[in-house]
Amino acid sequence: MDAASRPPSLAGLRRTYQGEPLLEADLAAEPVAQFATWFSDALDSGLPEPNAMVLATASAGGRPSARTVLLKGYSTQGFVFYTNYESRKGRDLAENARACLLFPWHPIRRQVRVEGPVVRLSRDETAAYFHSRPYGSRIGAWASRQSAVVGSREDLDARYEELAERWPDDPPVPDFWGGFRVVPQEVEFWQGQTDRMHDRLRYRRSGGGWVLERLAP
Repeated sequence: MDAASRPPSLAGLRRTYQGEPLLEADLAAEPVAQFATWFSDALDSGLPEPNAMVLATASAGGRPSARTVLLKGYSTQGFVFYTNYESRKGRDLAENARACLLFPWHPIRRQVRVEGPVVRLSRDETAAYFHSRPYGSRIGAWASRQSAVVGSREDLDARYEELAERWPDDPPVPDFWGGFRVVPQEVEFWQGQTDRMHDRLRYRRSGGGWVLERLAP
């Protein structure tokens, strides 16, 4: 095997995690309250985009797909993001309304994973958020048929300019765009530890409450 085709060594990427132990007694009674605490820590740590999360979906046939989106709100009802309904993730969720979210807060040696069914937000909720966005982002939502093939960057820019001329002040909410809420059924909190003996604590919905379980790393 010549040098050009030899895979690079990843040995230099090894790292040792070390942090305070994550104990059952230290966690909140329910996962969203615990998420709020950790999200506040992520904000305070100076992470550039603590609300960035990996969204994993699958088609009806089981073909998986993942991408990074932004968390736009959370409550005991669930975790909210917005997208084009006709995008790949929108189509996946129309066929298979379940998803997994991952918050990869590596600099502070933490991850949060959320799994559950997904529901669309009401049009009123979507409209309230859409009109809070910067003007350019609202025009962009109209201009981009997300995940569709485009002929060129010039075509995309021309479409944007055409729509900006049509709506110079306040574009309406696109009927193909809106919010989704991931309703948590499982929420796992991961804290990196030495020797790969990481702490993994999972909340699992059971009846009307939550069961807290420790998972092997």
